[in-house]
Amino acid sequence: MSRHVAIVTDSTAYLPPDAMERHRITSVPLTVVLGDRALEEGTEISARSLAQALQKRKPVTTSRPSPEMFAAAYRAAAEAGATGIVSLHLSAEFSGTYDAAALAAQDAPVPVRVVDSGMVAMALGFCALAAAEVAEGGGTLDEAVAAAEKRADGTAAYFYVDTLDYLRRGGRIGAAQALLGSALAVKPLLQLDEGRIELREKVRTASKAIARLEEIVVERAGRSPVDIAVQHLAAGERAAALAERLRERVPGLEELYVSEVGAVIGAHTGPGLLGAVVSPR
Repeated sequence: MSRHVAIVTDSTAYLPPDAMERHRITSVPLTVVLGDRALEEGTEISARSLAQALQKRKPVTTSRPSPEMFAAAYRAAAEAGATGIVSLHLSAEFSGTYDAAALAAQDAPVPVRVVDSGMVAMALGFCALAAAEVAEGGGTLDEAVAAAEKRADGTAAYFYVDTLDYLRRGGRIGAAQALLGSALAVKPLLQLDEGRIELREKVRTASKAIARLEEIVVERAGRSPVDIAVQHLAAGERAAALAERLRERVPGLEELYVSEVGAVIGAHTGPGLLGAVVSPR
């Protein structure tokens, strides 16, 4: 028997494929434009290919899914038996994805609640998992939305980048903040705040920035049950080492995910990204 509420998200949630399949979460892909080629994230361009393109300074941009792609996802969910859909997406401050989903929802065959999570990457992924768990338990559309919004309210995302240039080029961080990152070789620690990327701290070296990132995550996690995701772009050794340290230092750790972000987020952060998402249960 099909469950009552279906969950749709977008490709920037970066949920592990087995979790997507287990919870029957549908992902609608954003697009990466590499030169004159438009490629769907997750199927037509890998994070590694994106990192290589950035290192060669090839022009890279990103674009939202079309409303038609969301409409197709909503029709498929309804045909599979869903009587309601929660559509959860990355911060509307970063992308027009939310707007495209909202437009498609107007003509969907079943009620669709489109939610701006204010999050991205596994901060969004944890919200989708929370909604899916409620739906699997027979929860209503409103209950699944409430679970996602509650998870978003408690979730924090912090990250380190080698340079703010990629964020500046993509308009995801202001020129003044970008200048702060380059002055005197300062290394920036950033965080998500009300759907926007904000500068949290300035640290002198990459090693000190990563050590500070670890401390912030440990402090935020506390001793309560918590899930953590460590994500990176072309920095696998850094990510694995950070994850191992967090495993030892966070007493309430439930699930720990370690993964490389996809091409869309990678296009705006550049190689060397190291991030951590802290999401209380």
